[in-house]
Amino acid sequence: MITTNNYYNQINSMGANHLPSTLLKSHELVNKVTQEGASWETYNSNATIKRMIDLYLTKLNEYVKQEKPKQKTVNPGHKETVKREKEQHQSKPNKKHKEKAVKQKKMDTATPVEHIEDELKFIKRFTLLNGKTKTAEQLLGFLNSLQKAIIEKRIRKTSPYANEIKIIQEKLVQTYNTMDRSVQIQLKPETMEKMIKLVKSEKVMPSIKFIKRYVGLQGKKAIKDKAQKLFDDMKKAVKQGVLTKADKYADKVNVMYLSLHNLLFKPKQHDALDISKHELNGLLGILNGCGCHGLDGIDDDGEELQAVTKQNKIMNSVDFARMQFDSIGFSGKWLDFIGDPSKGFTAMVFGKPKMGKSYLCIDFAGYLARNHGKVLYVAKEEKLDATLQKKLNDTNVKHPNLFVSDYLPDTLSNYDYVFIDSVNKMELQPGDLDTLKANNPGVSFIYVFQTTKEGNFRGSNHFQHDVDIVIEVPEKGRATQNGRFNQGGEMDIF
Repeated sequence: MITTNNYYNQINSMGANHLPSTLLKSHELVNKVTQEGASWETYNSNATIKRMIDLYLTKLNEYVKQEKPKQKTVNPGHKETVKREKEQHQSKPNKKHKEKAVKQKKMDTATPVEHIEDELKFIKRFTLLNGKTKTAEQLLGFLNSLQKAIIEKRIRKTSPYANEIKIIQEKLVQTYNTMDRSVQIQLKPETMEKMIKLVKSEKVMPSIKFIKRYVGLQGKKAIKDKAQKLFDDMKKAVKQGVLTKADKYADKVNVMYLSLHNLLFKPKQHDALDISKHELNGLLGILNGCGCHGLDGIDDDGEELQAVTKQNKIMNSVDFARMQFDSIGFSGKWLDFIGDPSKGFTAMVFGKPKMGKSYLCIDFAGYLARNHGKVLYVAKEEKLDATLQKKLNDTNVKHPNLFVSDYLPDTLSNYDYVFIDSVNKMELQPGDLDTLKANNPGVSFIYVFQTTKEGNFRGSNHFQHDVDIVIEVPEKGRATQNGRFNQGGEMDIF
């Protein structure tokens, strides 16, 4: 039995070069993770890597068991016959055997996993650039997505794919800095071959795909057509050997299959799927544990999923205290001033005229564009005139990710951050801002307000109560901040 304790002794005696390509890739992963046996610390501390290597060891032991030399005794009198038959077989290959060999060659040898690592998703996205013509904006979008994943620590230095991610980042930056409006991407054949091997090394478990589709039917009516399609696909997957008892969640799939069967073939008064709260919580726990970020949108099969009804929750305070919430990753003076807000935050900025609130907002917009995504600055008050141009140049914030407008577009889903300067000029009410937020989930809004003669923001107190961050410019060139992410921040504007 090959284990982590005797791995390198066993593999050296076998000869790693004699392993099949899929096992050889896993061996190379072990070499990376352990620095060729120098340390198994990453294996012991990283659950994902441990799972991958343990699965590899299981498959390696199965391979060794199957490949043990079998002693055969051949009657000397039959040697010539055997030789002749072998030569005939080689000269006229059996059609069925040939087809079987081709089928086995094409067989998917990827490791089944609960979710594809973010690194592999970026590597796949990178390989798809090969031979394509891309604009500067498209490359910048890819680069920003990658940097955001690194900032949010979804990609770490300890990743087994850190080398490839570094190559991708350097290639994107180099291309972006030297290109004109567009460029055709050409990757080296050896780079493509290596990265495609990595992309094909993992696949999502069939059971996870079926669980996603099944949970998407929860709480919906008139879903018999979708239920029938799911039921048929599950039967087909079992028949073709795609879904087997060896799947980690085969027992869950069995329960789902029976539930679908009851819906389709046992008469009921209603046309909805019965999923107990206990069963639903268990399935959602599997999906949350596999890193599936929500159930809206498109899954790995391209199947559109239904939105899952949000469940009310009661949690133990100790468990809640241990939870980790994603933040945007602010740094420098903005971290000191505001803190590190979460995605979709709201802020209000107010101050008397000529105190510097627009300079502050434009500077903030530039920081967000350079580091955290696409920004739209709606300059309803100043319009797109020389004054706004001067402020952009004075703060040196112009960037491909920063857009300016003199009106509020109907669609804001293309942007991560939207500045509205000003709320009063656009005659927006608290209810209007609530609607903006509801229609654009995940978009952060920064609202600029005019002030009264006394220096208070103009409008209902509901504005202040409904935002996460309140920024005031009480005197020229000086800003103060109070909010959920940092109490009592102060900053010089200029």
